[in-house]
Amino acid sequence: MRSDSVKTGVAQAPHRSLFNALGFTKEELERPLIGIVSSFNEIVPGHMNLDKITQAVKLGVAMAGGTPVVFPAIAVCDGIAMGHVGMKYSLVTRDLIADSTECMALAHGFDGLVCIPNCDKNVPGLLMAAARLNIPTVFVSGGPMLAGHVKNKKRSLSAMFEAVGSVAANTMTMDELCEFEEKVCPTCGSCSGMYTANSMNCLTEAIGMGLKGNGTIPAVYSERIRLAKHAGMKIMELVEKNICPRDIMTKESFRNALIVDMALGCSTNTMLHIPAIAKEAGVDLDLDMANELSNITPNLCHLAPAGPTYMEDLNEAGGVYAVMNELSKKNLLNLDCMTVNGTTIGENIKNCVNKDPEVIRPLENPYSQTGGIAVLKGNLAPDSGVVKRSAVAESMLKHEGPARVFDCEEDAIAAIRGGKINPGDVVVIRYEGPKGGPGMREMLNPTSAIAGMGLGESVALITDGRFSGASRGASIGHVSPEAAVGGPIALVKEGDIISIDIPANKLNMLVDDEELERRRAEWQPREPKVKTGYLARYTQLVTSGNMGAVLEVKGN
Repeated sequence: MRSDSVKTGVAQAPHRSLFNALGFTKEELERPLIGIVSSFNEIVPGHMNLDKITQAVKLGVAMAGGTPVVFPAIAVCDGIAMGHVGMKYSLVTRDLIADSTECMALAHGFDGLVCIPNCDKNVPGLLMAAARLNIPTVFVSGGPMLAGHVKNKKRSLSAMFEAVGSVAANTMTMDELCEFEEKVCPTCGSCSGMYTANSMNCLTEAIGMGLKGNGTIPAVYSERIRLAKHAGMKIMELVEKNICPRDIMTKESFRNALIVDMALGCSTNTMLHIPAIAKEAGVDLDLDMANELSNITPNLCHLAPAGPTYMEDLNEAGGVYAVMNELSKKNLLNLDCMTVNGTTIGENIKNCVNKDPEVIRPLENPYSQTGGIAVLKGNLAPDSGVVKRSAVAESMLKHEGPARVFDCEEDAIAAIRGGKINPGDVVVIRYEGPKGGPGMREMLNPTSAIAGMGLGESVALITDGRFSGASRGASIGHVSPEAAVGGPIALVKEGDIISIDIPANKLNMLVDDEELERRRAEWQPREPKVKTGYLARYTQLVTSGNMGAVLEVKGN
């Protein structure tokens, strides 16, 4: 056993004395040591129930003959961090989570891990750690929040942010805003639409690292407690058979995940996280692959914010496996990929039928013949830009308009709420990328303000930052190269005509090459916004958004 390095032999007597201090018995030390990475905290709504999930996992491990040992992982609530300096610290935690989990797992010789994440960067951070460590690992999330109900309609967090824009536009009263505030987030769990947390928890199933229901069983259902117990039992099978993450996270399984991503209409943040996880697994993924797969994958789901259905509805319709079963009818998936069940994808999904064709459209009646995400390129985004195509109004799939240029999120929000943005405009927010932000902030506040003020079907937004999964509309993020390194987005001037053609995967500014070269010669890099602490180190090491914003040591 891997844990023999900390508990077996004469040389390990000092180690055993410390286990004695922890209250471990001889019998417990004779069993495999299973690290349980718990993201429980009291600041993230998606994590407040993870103490119960953790206890259930511990019971499962113990029932199956292992010794469970809990240690923590951090998590930031993107909603609470939104719109202020806190959002600079969201994406960057993904690497802290991966690094700290690596440290704990290797320092203490665990035989296997059960990872209990739930929210945005917590899931990919732990998947990165699992791929890097490559010891038997299973995931069980805390589950999604139930949708709220306001005025007889289901609602979620995105409606809350858009309500703020409606108040600014004088189309909603303060009393109505207070009703939204009280009702849109009614339970614990990851926010109830197909936002980043739920996207990544669903894709954990698609990759094969989570059990059936990991992404969709609501947080408040007792079924999730049972799932956690099964995850605790399942890790003991994986340890016994030595089935490791890299046996599961192969190029074929990542391809499966991207196809499921397109069918579900997941958050654009998956285009940052999947390449980063793949890199840790030793798999090379090019973002161009996303468009190739999107072209052959129908979009089957329109969950909030793209449509009126929510995670609880997807769960009742059969969940991720039902979507995968539907896709398998078109031979889109590799059914031979291994999963943490110890069985293949094909074996897992064969009896998982679509129970609600209004929530999961059948292949013969998709929302569109192409997938939910598109990667755009052009002279404004030579490397890439990413848009959630399934959440864009038909009228905005092709758009030309004058650039309204802002060098930070706060200035853009002030202009939008101040009524200075007009129908047809293209809002450009730059110097918010991985290096420039630093931390590649999410732009949910400006996109929600645009939607809330009734401009969602006439105004586009382009940024080298990124978007929350709760954003909708013609919101194009991850523009690479970013402004901070002299990317073309840094050269855009007020009034330049921007051309967006999502069906053709094009993003251009209608400025001739000679003029762009003149602007490029005049451009000067800016002083870093943050010069001390973790963000300063992050700025030095982070790569571009099109590379997953991973950290690389210079010279490697």
